[in-house]
Amino acid sequence: MRAWLHEKGVELDERDFFQDRFSEGELRQLLQEHGVSEIFSWKSPSFKALNLVADTLDDQDLLRLMLQEPRLIRRPLITIGKWL
Repeated sequence: MRAWLHEKGVELDERDFFQDRFSEGELRQLLQEHGVSEIFSWKSPSFKALNLVADTLDDQDLLRLMLQEPRLIRRPLITIGKWL
């Protein structure tokens, strides 16, 4: 993805959110126009290891889980203006 965007002349502001984790406010800002479940990585081995039932989790639960474990954020996460 990075190479393709670079080839198209798109400037990137990259962030390794494993090293520089999102704050709750940053995640909420990214999700202003979208539901939390849209960027939650439901198929992640990290989620499967938690043995949680997806139907029992609300947006606050998902947000808390993503803050604790960045692997639960679907990647790549690309924002263009307000688009996610």
